[in-house]
Amino acid sequence: MTQLELQGRAAKKASRQLAVAGTALKNRALEAIAKALMAHEEEILAANAEDVAAAQANGMIASMVDRLTLDHARIRAMASGVREVAALPDPVGEVVHTTVRPNGLRIGKRRVPLGVIGIIYESRPNVTVDAAVLCLKSGNAVILRGGKEAFASNRVLVELMQSALASVELPADTVSLVMDTTRESATALINLTEYLDVLIPRGGRGLIRSVAANARVPVIRTGEGICHVYVDEMADLQMACEIAFNAKCSRPSVCNAMECLLVHRGVAQQFLPMFRPFLRRKKVEIRGDEETAMILGSSVVPATAEDWDTEYGDYILAVKVVGSLEEAIAFCNRHGTGHSEAIVTDSYSAAQRFLDEVDAAAVYVNASTRFTDGGEFGLGAEIGISTQKMHARGPMGLEELTSFKYVIYGDGQVR
Repeated sequence: MTQLELQGRAAKKASRQLAVAGTALKNRALEAIAKALMAHEEEILAANAEDVAAAQANGMIASMVDRLTLDHARIRAMASGVREVAALPDPVGEVVHTTVRPNGLRIGKRRVPLGVIGIIYESRPNVTVDAAVLCLKSGNAVILRGGKEAFASNRVLVELMQSALASVELPADTVSLVMDTTRESATALINLTEYLDVLIPRGGRGLIRSVAANARVPVIRTGEGICHVYVDEMADLQMACEIAFNAKCSRPSVCNAMECLLVHRGVAQQFLPMFRPFLRRKKVEIRGDEETAMILGSSVVPATAEDWDTEYGDYILAVKVVGSLEEAIAFCNRHGTGHSEAIVTDSYSAAQRFLDEVDAAAVYVNASTRFTDGGEFGLGAEIGISTQKMHARGPMGLEELTSFKYVIYGDGQVR
């Protein structure tokens, strides 16, 4: 039996114990994790510094190094996020529907954990904690397979969480880390059908599509983020500048960042020169269509067909001028990834059409796409942003990590 199979078997055993653990016990474990993060900040930062130094030596781009980097504020935010999850209602055991049949059977639909969740992700060590605590609170065991670029950070974080779990007499194997970061370990994990109940890839388009195409374990797709902001002809242009700047530049490496700006032709001549100084603050490269280049001049890099379908994760922005609301909606639906889309407009009818017709997990009117986040939606930390249309769509919190079972009470009925 391989090491990964041993981890899977241990996680399956832990999941059965965790499924019947009470809310109070799970919350004690979460509090122990939060305290451990705060008590071992220097140890975490030292491990993270190793990862960051290696990433920089290997030429990782600055925006990706930012995703990888931890500091005191980010560790405190992680600990705060753990406590927020502890404060949330426990979904496990909730009876969401009951009915009494004509034959007297009482049928209830009860929330239960999914079981063992596998998560494959890349360079964000905060995902290690977010994923683990959400799985814990929702009664699931988790096997984490992070990228090699964050291995030292992830190892320390998992060891701290395992010690915290053991301190309250929950199985340390509730949370485990795949120690092999080669491609072979990822292949083995996506085929661990005997032990994994569901697999969640979290990262770039290449990772997500590869996992979805090759996994034998059921997959929930998350995180592909080609997000658009559309500036309508009825937009408040100053508001549009602020929203678009935030959506692109507040943290360009994350999946809810804007990658493509659409501007109605009726306001493009006025809006684009207004917006260009915002982009210059962060030295954003503009890849624009012909109309954008005519308005902004030679600083615009001519956009190719690939630019409309690229998740840059960097200070690069595709810009297109469109002739109508209908064209903007069609463009979002054709080139978006079902993540987050936004319209800036003072027109109620345009806003409602955009909300109704754009096919995405989160659709905004007069707000930045950067709000698509479990914490911002009041879900606590999130395990990812689901871009599919199954039971989980959008930020995945506790409820999305549960399934159902039917519980039926009778008094001798036979069929």
